[in-house]
Amino acid sequence: MVELNTPGAAALFAITLALSLLGMYRVPAIIEACLFRPYEIVRRGRIDTIFTSGFVHADLPHLAFNMITFWFFAFPMEARIGTAAFLALYATGLALSHACTWIRHRHDPRYASLGASGAISAVLFAFIVYFPTRQLVILPLPVPIPAPLFAVGYVAWSWWAARQERGRINHDAHLCGALAGLLFVAVTDPHAFATLLATLG
Repeated sequence: MVELNTPGAAALFAITLALSLLGMYRVPAIIEACLFRPYEIVRRGRIDTIFTSGFVHADLPHLAFNMITFWFFAFPMEARIGTAAFLALYATGLALSHACTWIRHRHDPRYASLGASGAISAVLFAFIVYFPTRQLVILPLPVPIPAPLFAVGYVAWSWWAARQERGRINHDAHLCGALAGLLFVAVTDPHAFATLLATLG
């Protein structure tokens, strides 16, 4: 459900959809310009791609999966923590998830990645901290899963997918983005973790 007074999530959703679709179907140069290439970050000063790569996607299924996840979790998160904090969370997810990718691929001139997975993972795991009793549903399975159990499964799947290294989808960003979301809440709202532990206990 889309919450009222969530301009940050609404803007990110609209811009990501627009740039991704435009890049996929009309102007492919947009995607090429936004790709995150760890090899070029220092050598060519392409630090901007840490963020621009989060607004383009490889194909329609990639875009749809990320935007559906964004739709269900980003709007409630912004309503819960406020626009400024939400945008900081999203930016932190992008930055730290790409830092992990840079460490692993910084010497590989052929490697490139794209997608909002790191930022969305950060939002998702921050959501789990704030709403640990919620039941989450993974498409296409219609079975509700407790949020903490979902977190464990998500991390395990991301680790496995990252080992496959297929395509330009950055699965490393899923795991590092998740950790970024937890770290962000730990720093900005430590009380939320105490509440989480009390709930799980």
